[in-house]
Amino acid sequence: MDYRTRGTCSTMIHIDIDKDHIIRSVSFDGGCNGNLKGISTLVTGMKAEEVADKLRGNTCGFKSTSCPDQLSKAIDAALAQMA
Repeated sequence: MDYRTRGTCSTMIHIDIDKDHIIRSVSFDGGCNGNLKGISTLVTGMKAEEVADKLRGNTCGFKSTSCPDQLSKAIDAALAQMA
């Protein structure tokens, strides 16, 4: 699934979640390359719901959202599509 972000330096999140809700891959277009590669590596293999719960609500500086927060929204959207 591709998710267009809002309010962040990254512009798109590409996420693959399997039928058991395990995250198989995550990549970001734009944003802080090293940090987002690290987040992608950390969440790969984890339950999607757990990742979304942990990342939801994180902010970046003065912004009301962040790339991790947007990832939680991408996961929510992907799980809704799977339902």
